[in-house]
Amino acid sequence: MPSGKSDLIDITGQVAAGTDKAVLFNDGTRSVWLPRSQIEVAPAGHDLVEVTLPEWLAHEKGLI
Repeated sequence: MPSGKSDLIDITGQVAAGTDKAVLFNDGTRSVWLPRSQIEVAPAGHDLVEVTLPEWLAHEKGLI
């Protein structure tokens, strides 16, 4: 896949922890560290967030 070109997807879940460079995201099935530089996090109600990330990263982390 050419760098800089990617389809973005949204996944809803919870942020369990975080550092300056990454967040520990749980989609209800698994917890994975996601680099803040590759994602956007927005509130989705209650304790949930919606993470927008490149499809390749979601696939690499086993989220899709």
